[in-house]
Amino acid sequence: MARLSLHFPEDQYCYQTQLTVRVTDINGANHLGNDSMISMISEARARFLFEFGITEAASEGVGIIVTDLATTYKAEAHARDQLLFEVGVMDFNTYGGDITFRITRPADSTLVAMAKSGFVFFNYPSSQVTPMPEAFRNKFPQVNWLN
Repeated sequence: MARLSLHFPEDQYCYQTQLTVRVTDINGANHLGNDSMISMISEARARFLFEFGITEAASEGVGIIVTDLATTYKAEAHARDQLLFEVGVMDFNTYGGDITFRITRPADSTLVAMAKSGFVFFNYPSSQVTPMPEAFRNKFPQVNWLN
C-alpha cells in the first residue's frame, strides 16, 4: 500500500505559532491523539489567516472552506510539549489552494508532523465555489499557481 509523503519548499512558510499539548489532547496510547492534532492544525490555520487579515467566516457572503486534510506523523508528542506550527500557502488555483504545516518540537528539534489542507472560496448565499478574491491573492505574491 502506498504511503503518503509530504515535502514542502523551505521558503514557502510565512507564519509560525506555538501551541501547547494539553492533558486532554492525550489518547489511550499516552500521546497526542489524531483528533487533537487536527484541532491544533485548525487553530494554527485560524491564527495564520487572522495574522494576514483574512476571515474564514463569510465576509460579504464569501468564506473559506477546507476541502481536505493530509497529515503524516513522524514522532509522538506528549502532554505539555510545546509545538511549533510553521504555516505557508502554495499551489494556488482559480478557486483556492493549499495551506501547509510543519509541526516540530523546538525543545529537541524533533519533526512531529507534516500536513497539507486544501481550501476553496465559497459563496454562501449562492452555495457555490467562487474564484479567489484578488485581495487574498495579493497577500501572497510569491505563491506558485497551478492551472
